[in-house]
Amino acid sequence: MKKSMLLRRLGLALLIAMLGAGLAACEEEGPAEQAGENIDESMEEMGEGVEEMGEELQEAAEDAQN
Repeated sequence: MKKSMLLRRLGLALLIAMLGAGLAACEEEGPAEQAGENIDESMEEMGEGVEEMGEELQEAAEDAQN
């Protein structure tokens, strides 16, 4: 009985240590993550530009009707 409790505690300690190490590794941004963020920002800016262009076209079409 004592042996199983010891193994359970040891397993729990190992799990906590692995999770802590995993979280520490996530803090550093690698080049792939930076590239992904740059792509995300570029796509967002492009989407905003397309949205603005669509609004301008809509306004121009409304002005042409009047």
